[in-house]
Amino acid sequence: MPMTSSAAPKTPRAADFVVSEAQFNQMFPNRNSFYTYSGLTEALSAYPAFAATGSDTVRKQEAAAFLANVGHETGGLVHIKEQNEANYPHYCDPGQPYGCPAGQAAYYGRGPIQLSWNFNYKAAGDALGIDLLNNPWQVEQNAAVSWKTALWYWNTQTGPGAMTPHDAMVNQRGFGETIRSINGSLECNGGNPGQVQSRIDAYKNATGLLGVEPGENLSC
Repeated sequence: MPMTSSAAPKTPRAADFVVSEAQFNQMFPNRNSFYTYSGLTEALSAYPAFAATGSDTVRKQEAAAFLANVGHETGGLVHIKEQNEANYPHYCDPGQPYGCPAGQAAYYGRGPIQLSWNFNYKAAGDALGIDLLNNPWQVEQNAAVSWKTALWYWNTQTGPGAMTPHDAMVNQRGFGETIRSINGSLECNGGNPGQVQSRIDAYKNATGLLGVEPGENLSC
């Protein structure tokens, strides 16, 4: 049947996201009101494969892995921006051809994945069609933009790891590989076992709430 102008646009993915709003609230009982469930579900359209690839179990494991890691990065979705303001001027790489137009100290960690550095703001903004290089403050002012930056990293960046966190979960390489991709250079291979265990505990809590097994290879 041909598409007509009156055809309804594709609805947001909130209805088929594997985590309900009630489960989200259970995972983050003390969350900052900035980190809304609606902001997260609005952001899902940017990466349609996220938590929507593979079996129901794999989809729930990926959602749990993502939420466990971002919860760890933000103290349970409490912190919107990096707490140590002394670090703020360190995240400008002046060697980049576009420099730091928003200011030397404008590219500190923000949002669920604590996006930092001018080159990451540039890359995320380019991928999402949002000018984050000139206005990085959007990541601490707009919930959907904030969630989109976290999904950008999760679905497209390998970080210090060998694969994206999305690929790690979809290909059943284990939660430990998501830790490696997010902060492996500091935490994995014995670097900070306490932080690794904290992430694993959050993941097990999330999978428990979603009613799925956590799978193998939880550590890195």
